[in-house]
Amino acid sequence: MMAGQSPDQQSMDFKGSSRRLLRQFRAERVTLGVMLCAVVVSVTLSVIGPKILGHATDLIFAGLVGRRMAGGQSREEAIERIRRAGDGGVADMLSGLDFTPGQGIDFDRIGLVLLSALFVFLGSGLLMLAGTRLANRAINRTVFRMRAEVQAKLSRLPLSYFDSRQRGEVLSRATNDLDNLGQTLQQTLGQLINSALTVVGVLVVMFWISPLLALVALVTVPLSYLVATRVGKRSQPHFVQQWRSTGSLNAHIEEMYSGHSLVKVFGRQEESARQFGEQNTQLYEASYRAQFNSGMMQPLMLFVSNLNYVLVAVVGGLRVASGALSIGEVQAFIQYSRQFSQPLTQLASMANLVQSGVASAERIYELLDAEEQLPDRDPAERPERLRGRVEFSHVRFRYEPDRPLIEDLSLTVEPGHTVAIVGPTGAGKTTLVNLLMRFYETTGGRITLDGTDIARMTRDELRSGIGMVLQDTWLFGGTIAENIAYGASREVSREEIEEAARAAHADRFVRTLPEGYDTVIDDEGTGVSAGEKQLLTIARAFLSDPVILVLDEATSSVDTRTEVLIQQAMARLAHGRTSFVIAHRLSTIRGADTILVMADGDIVEQGTHPELLAAKGAYAALYAAQFAQAVAEVD
Repeated sequence: MMAGQSPDQQSMDFKGSSRRLLRQFRAERVTLGVMLCAVVVSVTLSVIGPKILGHATDLIFAGLVGRRMAGGQSREEAIERIRRAGDGGVADMLSGLDFTPGQGIDFDRIGLVLLSALFVFLGSGLLMLAGTRLANRAINRTVFRMRAEVQAKLSRLPLSYFDSRQRGEVLSRATNDLDNLGQTLQQTLGQLINSALTVVGVLVVMFWISPLLALVALVTVPLSYLVATRVGKRSQPHFVQQWRSTGSLNAHIEEMYSGHSLVKVFGRQEESARQFGEQNTQLYEASYRAQFNSGMMQPLMLFVSNLNYVLVAVVGGLRVASGALSIGEVQAFIQYSRQFSQPLTQLASMANLVQSGVASAERIYELLDAEEQLPDRDPAERPERLRGRVEFSHVRFRYEPDRPLIEDLSLTVEPGHTVAIVGPTGAGKTTLVNLLMRFYETTGGRITLDGTDIARMTRDELRSGIGMVLQDTWLFGGTIAENIAYGASREVSREEIEEAARAAHADRFVRTLPEGYDTVIDDEGTGVSAGEKQLLTIARAFLSDPVILVLDEATSSVDTRTEVLIQQAMARLAHGRTSFVIAHRLSTIRGADTILVMADGDIVEQGTHPELLAAKGAYAALYAAQFAQAVAEVD
């Protein structure tokens, strides 16, 4: 539950995922082998313990019987005398007891037996402790390796994998599912082995002592299974509703907390409280039913165990009366029947937990089996000198095989030129940049950087020469200086960080903060505005000193004055760099060397701002539409 997985979650291939999960432990064969040996010896000792205690009971009873009889006669003579006296039942019972007439309780012998029992149980406990530690060690190492595999896999997955899935879903597999799997293994692996070995060991000893009593004890096994399955199926849907209600309540609380000011502004406090009350009531009712039904498991299994106890006691008493068994053997058998029923209860209670863990493992394996991006060529090529000349030659690309997006696109961008890309939503502007960054591979044609096909370059080599600023800013928890320095591939000084901030016009607002560049911000950028966060990401790109600069709506979150300052700074920094600017606000790209107008994946127009306005085509229509919108907003 803490890991976000519900035990009712059914896996699609339980056996296959279970076998694959077991194969993950191959690297821990030695540790698991030692653990298994320790658990086997521990279970063996725990099974021997009741037999030793039963022997102590027999010694005490034999001493009490022997003390009441006259000495000077043998055991057989004493039993025969009792039988001639007409007490045949007592004689039969004493025939299974090893006593000496006239001799009382041998406390020395009983002390040795109890001491041996103490050492047996102590050894069993220590070995079980060692086995548990070894199991936890093997589990932690295995989950550690799986987490490393997931992390490595995420770095090899193409951008299309993340674009086609919710971010939280991917994170859930990499965090919650792994945590749930680890917790499940910690709680079940050692217990499953211990319970299974205990059942086998106890069953063997029970048949050794008395096959009849063993069969009597097995009579209640089907009843235990029936109780466990019925109660589990009855409580399972209520647990589902409980977790669903918990999720709804948490989502409501999070929304009301994050939008607390809006709730107050629009006077929705009472409505929010009413919704909270309804969902809280639903959670209470679901939790009550789930806990009530699942709580029936323990008393019902206890009833079955007591029923087993009664049957064993009755039949065992009859066997003692007939002399077939001693009292100590019956006592030991009753303990064994308890030991036999307890693991069965534990195994039944762990069934849903195991199913949940295997379901999490299956989700992890779906991630690990996902199709990876094409590996880099070996040996890879690289330009002799990065200058920033980019050429698209008859490029074709499709996100889906039956839906063409870019067909036969050709474009040449000279070093140091600024290329602006405009067009309606879905025209392929960002796709063009994604192809340049090799976030996606082209379907046909090729893209070259300074004459080298980027498909023959390593992705790290290609991207090291490209700085990118997206519309959606990303900051991590740390100081402002650390966030700016994130763009550098080497250690940078504070002077270089501040110079990049000045170039992006971020230095002014940073120095107004309480700690300046040492001000700590969280991953949400709390304490700085959206425009200021954008300035920090631009400073980060400037610090990377790229050959190619990509700005995807990078100035959309800043005010008009800051936008002008950024453009002036970019004009200074654009010298010697090739710049790709994706913009919807056409006023920001009037100074670009070339403006590309895209529609349906093709370049329909290209030229400078005055040339495209004079052509009175698609660009002029877009510009006029934005100008008309601006006038309407002013009016």
